[in-house]
Amino acid sequence: MSMNISIETSLEKARKLNRLRSVPSDHELDDVKKELLALMRKKNAQFVCHYYVDAVIQDFAISSGGIVADSLEMAKYGKESKADVLIVAGVRFMGETAKILSPDKKVIMPNLAATCSLDLGCEIEPFKRFCSDHPERTVVVYANTSAEVKAFSDWVVTSSCAIPIINYLKENQQKIIFAPDMHLGDYLKKTTGADILNWDGHCVVHDEFKAFELKELKLRMPDAEVVIHPEAPSSVIELANFVGSTSQMINFVISSKKKKFIIGTDNGLIHMMKKKAPDKQFFEAPTAGDGATCKSCAHCPWMEMNDLRDILVTLRDGKNEILVPKKISYSARESIEKMLAFNQLQDVSENRKTL
Repeated sequence: MSMNISIETSLEKARKLNRLRSVPSDHELDDVKKELLALMRKKNAQFVCHYYVDAVIQDFAISSGGIVADSLEMAKYGKESKADVLIVAGVRFMGETAKILSPDKKVIMPNLAATCSLDLGCEIEPFKRFCSDHPERTVVVYANTSAEVKAFSDWVVTSSCAIPIINYLKENQQKIIFAPDMHLGDYLKKTTGADILNWDGHCVVHDEFKAFELKELKLRMPDAEVVIHPEAPSSVIELANFVGSTSQMINFVISSKKKKFIIGTDNGLIHMMKKKAPDKQFFEAPTAGDGATCKSCAHCPWMEMNDLRDILVTLRDGKNEILVPKKISYSARESIEKMLAFNQLQDVSENRKTL
């Protein structure tokens, strides 16, 4: 699938940076961790980290009292945190969401150029024009979007809460514009039966999963369950035993009686799966990859830009602060808070059912 120029340019810069970065020694990492932990205590800083960043950052986030989570849990955790400084290890829209929900906290990221193809592929002005052609539709956007796009939207969703929100809108006879991920939009349309008009965006990682190669892998591993993220193409999703958000994928492999799993999302998630289910085996779903010989190369280059050494420099020097204009922040917060409130009601409802 073709990409626009801004995505291609940012992607190449990220890959180049990652290729040039040196691999720290164990001794260097230990020194970084000690200095960073002391600085975090001094500045009352806390990690808010995504499952897709490298394992060393995930482990440090947990050991230092922070969280490793999906986008929805990151948003809630950052808002409720008592920290003065939030260190967001992920990509830029996650930092913006943290700042929008916690305007009085300082939000920093190790690299402000760590972005997302879904965010870059849904620029605000073209999206406004698209929506103006369909004024009768409710605008629902994925969390993987800029603060400006969130501010323009009626609803914000993550992959973990998208289905119940879309079902709610359908029950209220609302037609929907969904952006930016067309694969997630297709999945929501098929799952809920809602009238959804999709924006034409995709994740550069999940779009690379290939159905033909996955079928072959399933034949070689008939005892493995296939667990896929809904940002993958529909031909891949059709082969899945389970489809869900990153947190839902983790919960599925923990609860499943099976011992082998083929995982169709960024391979950063497998680190947490191994920690949560150490008695089970995980295999990456095949992709077209980043080279002719690559069969399983599903790792976001922007997520890879997160580096513990950069985090130390950022916190020490006060660099890379996320700022969102007040007007945009206010409007975006309304859409995000609506999602969080809806999700809280869903949680209460589910808890009542189990009593």
